Amino acid sequence: LDAVIDFLPSPLEVAAVEGIDPETEEAIERPPDPEAPLAALAFKIQTDPYLGKLAWLRIYSGTLAAGGYVLNATREKKQRLGRLHRMHSNKRGDVEEARAGDIVAAAGFKAITTGDTICDPGHPVLLEQMNFPEPVIGVAIEPKTKADEEKLADALQKLSEEDPTFQVKVDDDTGQLIISGMGELHLEILVDRMFREFKVQANVGKPEVSYKETLGQEATADVKFARQTGGHGQFAHVVLKVEPGVRGSGLIFENATKGGVIPKEFVSGVEKGVREGMEAGVLAGFPMVDVRVVLLDGSTHEVDSSEMAFKVAGGMALKDAAKKAEPVLLEPIMDVEIRTPPEYMGDVNADLNSRRGQVGGMVAQGDIRVLAASVPLAEMFGYATQLRSLTQGRAVYSMEFARFEPAPKQVVERFTKAVGW
Repeated sequence: LDAVIDFLPSPLEVAAVEGIDPETEEAIERPPDPEAPLAALAFKIQTDPYLGKLAWLRIYSGTLAAGGYVLNATREKKQRLGRLHRMHSNKRGDVEEARAGDIVAAAGFKAITTGDTICDPGHPVLLEQMNFPEPVIGVAIEPKTKADEEKLADALQKLSEEDPTFQVKVDDDTGQLIISGMGELHLEILVDRMFREFKVQANVGKPEVSYKETLGQEATADVKFARQTGGHGQFAHVVLKVEPGVRGSGLIFENATKGGVIPKEFVSGVEKGVREGMEAGVLAGFPMVDVRVVLLDGSTHEVDSSEMAFKVAGGMALKDAAKKAEPVLLEPIMDVEIRTPPEYMGDVNADLNSRRGQVGGMVAQGDIRVLAASVPLAEMFGYATQLRSLTQGRAVYSMEFARFEPAPKQVVERFTKAVGW
């Protein structure tokens, strides 16, 4: 309790929380005062078997009353609050209101996710947004029986609501259901929760690394899509330029056409085609990222042109240009911290080098050495077992996603041979 007093200040001892006005984007402060306008942050979503979806809220300012109306500033939706619960480990107690400095769980929100700001509808404020990294590892999962199919879908939906770094999607090429997360352990825990909490029996595949693709240089493509069928045909002509974007920028699409050579409604079709084309790259079929696409020119047919035709042409032009633009395979790199007794340093270092790791530094903490390294995720499978065996079970490690970097030639060749490049 002395440590709590020393290290965990009360809200009155720290500065007022800062946010922005959603309309003017001006900075706003909210003091820790129960009489000030309401400002709260949903920092956790939990699925309760009896109460349904619970949003854990930290009240920064104002007073939150059960049954009242609040504004979800992140989603711009006004919602009615249900009951408020004071949580005590595995017990809970109902409360009528929560004031600045309180942490409560609220039931009744229809649409809310981790990081949403809850505030007074008359005094909107948007607190600092949470940034969630892209998942870097995925496994295929399938229900064992027909009865498990519905339970699996329900379990996956609830787990993805609770954890924004956990994603579920269907692979278009194989039809498999893929669950993705931030590491081997992350997925192991989620799968274990499915078995224990949701009683779902499922088959889980081997973990697969989520690679990405980008471009190495600038390229241009000139594509005409023309198809004649009974009645109206399909015609679209698109000239696209593609170039590498800044790392982390995603897709930037620009319309540089002049004189209305492509009407606005058809330009949106080109952008849709480009976005769909980005989902599967030309090198090995992985999603493309950090690409700038400029629509330079094109032409239309007064009868046969349509948004759908330009969508197809946009996708074809992106693929055509990307093939000329020296596509690059990106692999996820993890920041790894290893704590080991000094006598095992040599073995741990040698093992990291064999995994294409780069040691960034080492510090001594008492009798323990702490190593910081960057290692490709693809080389980290089974590392926990290997580290235990190298150090007689005395070393531990933690890792988190750091960035995407171009993969070396031998990794690229493994994928390009598989797709026949």
